[in-house]
Amino acid sequence: MRRGLTLAWVLALVAAFHWWDVTLRFPRLLVWTWAFLGLFLGTAAVLFGRGMRARRREVWLPAAVWVALALGADLATVLFPAVSVEGRRVAAAVWLPIVDLVLPIWMTARALALVWTGASLWSFAAVAVPALAVWAWSVMIRMPGRSHAGPLQPLTAEEAAIRRDLETHVRALAGTIGERHYARPQALARAVAYLHDALARLGYEVSVQPFAAGGQTFHNLEVVIPGGTRADEIVVVGGHYDTVEGSPGADDNGSGSAAVMALARLLARDRPARTVRCVLFANEEPPFFESGGMGSRVYAAQAARRGDRIVAMFALETIGYYSDRSGTQEYPFPLGPFYPDRGDFIGFVGNLQSAPLVRRSIRVFRETTAFPSEGVAAPAWLPGISLSDHASFWLHGWRAIMISDTAPFRYPYYHSELDTPDKLDYARLARVVAGVARVVREVAGVGQ
Repeated sequence: MRRGLTLAWVLALVAAFHWWDVTLRFPRLLVWTWAFLGLFLGTAAVLFGRGMRARRREVWLPAAVWVALALGADLATVLFPAVSVEGRRVAAAVWLPIVDLVLPIWMTARALALVWTGASLWSFAAVAVPALAVWAWSVMIRMPGRSHAGPLQPLTAEEAAIRRDLETHVRALAGTIGERHYARPQALARAVAYLHDALARLGYEVSVQPFAAGGQTFHNLEVVIPGGTRADEIVVVGGHYDTVEGSPGADDNGSGSAAVMALARLLARDRPARTVRCVLFANEEPPFFESGGMGSRVYAAQAARRGDRIVAMFALETIGYYSDRSGTQEYPFPLGPFYPDRGDFIGFVGNLQSAPLVRRSIRVFRETTAFPSEGVAAPAWLPGISLSDHASFWLHGWRAIMISDTAPFRYPYYHSELDTPDKLDYARLARVVAGVARVVREVAGVGQ
């Protein structure tokens, strides 16, 4: 009987992990928690029979604690949709997957402690540690497909054209205009005019969206590729065009702005099923970062008030620097052991809620683009995960990811006066943008 019950619990854990890994659905009502609670009570009934009623400490007390924790966690996400973690606003729903993992593991440990004599603490540790490791690896780190390895092929004609576009835009923004932020309003206005005119030349009707922050007026820019059969579903492709003080911002974020411009050109003649919006945001950098004056937060809040159905958001953030040398890539703890130490790849980064979009995007990228790529879907509070405009969309429950060269974890000139156009690898940047265009087209349903 002991072996049978143990096997039942092991199979239940395997089923749960398989569900999380394959579907990446984290039920809001904590379905796995309630299922495991039923299994726990069933196990107690098998072990104790009618005597189960008297087993308050072994059965009913932990069951009451689990019920209280589950109901409390779900209620907390309703009462407090966002919480502050280390000064950042994080969607509270991000904790539900963790609750729906920890409680079933706790129940498993407690059940095995009833089945097999021994300290429940050791049972919990024996199950929880490997289970947590498997879950973290399968959901956060393991990505579909394989990253490209080996030499890069020569640029195609399309990629060569993208390269020329990218370098033109980066040199205009970071070379001719230079620093562009709240303390240099004239330079910021020149950047807006340059981006507006370049988009207009592509045939777009450019929507200039002013907003007030810090006693000044700033502008987001938007162009739209209309959708077809699912036009009410929206895919946003965005990047910020401002810089930090003291930096001309070639990589951060002239590269991302140039990529949005190049994607707008590539997508202009597409007929997607979903509506695609290409957006250039103001005020991503301090002092507006993660504040109400951040351009992407303003944009996302306006979209939420309109009731927009944003199904995916891609933030292009600092994507132009690459190195083939070992030791050029760093990571926030504890990700380092799982990823390469060479900064030659493009990263796809999201929170747990956006894990399906991370996996879908990197799968398409790897299937269609011969360029190294890595992905992670981690809690939003992990350092580096939320450091761009995609996090503004998390606040409204939308899936959003950052596509980046990892910025401060690789780029030696990050946020410095040396972040100049000559530091970027435009050939690799062109390959990345071509691959991202394929990802956006797949998500937007081009050809469907």
